[in-house]
Amino acid sequence: MSEVWQQAESWLAVHGMTAWFVRLIAVLALAALSNIVTRQVLVRWIGGLIRTTRTKADDVLLQRNVLRRMALLAPVIVLYYGADALPGDLEMVRQVVSAALLLVLLMVTGAVINAFQDLSGDFASASEVPIKSYAQIVKLVVYILGGLMTVAVLTGRSPWVLMSGIGALMAVIILVFRDTILNIVASITITANRLVRVGDWIEAPAFGADGDVIDIALHTVKVQNWDKTITTIPTYKLVETSFKNWRGMSESGGRRIKRALYIDMSTIRLCDVQMLERFERFELLAEGIRQRRAEVERYNAEHVTEAQELINGRRLTNVGTLRAYIIAYLRQHPNIHQDLTFLVRQLAPTPQGLPIEIYVFTRDIEWVKYEEIQADIFDHLLAVVPMFELRIFQEPTGADFTALRESP
Repeated sequence: MSEVWQQAESWLAVHGMTAWFVRLIAVLALAALSNIVTRQVLVRWIGGLIRTTRTKADDVLLQRNVLRRMALLAPVIVLYYGADALPGDLEMVRQVVSAALLLVLLMVTGAVINAFQDLSGDFASASEVPIKSYAQIVKLVVYILGGLMTVAVLTGRSPWVLMSGIGALMAVIILVFRDTILNIVASITITANRLVRVGDWIEAPAFGADGDVIDIALHTVKVQNWDKTITTIPTYKLVETSFKNWRGMSESGGRRIKRALYIDMSTIRLCDVQMLERFERFELLAEGIRQRRAEVERYNAEHVTEAQELINGRRLTNVGTLRAYIIAYLRQHPNIHQDLTFLVRQLAPTPQGLPIEIYVFTRDIEWVKYEEIQADIFDHLLAVVPMFELRIFQEPTGADFTALRESP
């Protein structure tokens, strides 16, 4: 090879041309030609073959420009082996070209990590682990190490020497990259404890977030609220502050209804014979009323001397009968989950009346269906309350005061 260069140099000297200039042009032209050829082969020809296959992995590599970045290796390699033809100090030229080669390799590595991140979204386990956070952590480590190697090549020093020098600046690095370090620790905590996954419904009042998690990255967690706005929460803040995750509700297969009917306490009374006979005509209560009446009558016959007065002995009440009706109604309701907590209870009286709280779970956890089921249940219950000679408490309105003024 050296003989060929010597002959070429002697020929150029005869013709009055500068040898190093021609060698420079030749190396640069060869590097440009290699770049064009590799782009044509890798990006166009191989890319065309990739588009015809059914495999998704190669399509992702193409979309993430892995082949396009790999094509940059060819001109850098040509420049490296043709460094003796370039002007300047040969050692320095080789260092610069080597640094460029490292940068290209970093670009290729980053593109491959991005492609892996995209491919991981197809696996079921990806929803359990924030792959994006881990991918960004790996890229951060690779870029830091690659940057150290690049500086080491340019300066001609050992990377271990540079790392020992960085150790002296660790306090400054921690201060500058404080948020990044906190986010890395938070990402590991979130993954290890399965605190949040993409698709979870979370409530974080401190950030005004109430909706589905759509993205978990190294620095941020994005929540799409129910009004379709996007709330961005710093990852480490999600670990520092409290939030509610509704994943348990989704996994249980039931969604809770917790709502009370407020009964006007002035309408609560003991049931007489006429009321009980009318209640027996209610299909859901007929059998239960007959059994309870028989039980009460036996008790009163044995323990009460004056059973004509309702206050003596045991008696059924219209509010207790209403509660029994609600239980029977919900027990036969097809959309109420019978295997989860099922409770119809009486709470302490309030200035707004006596609360009869319904605490049950629907079988359908989808929001729209859940609201429809809940509305249908309370539509029915509000309508049947007067049939038990009870009244729902309601604050006086303008119409009530007008009726009082118009009354004689």
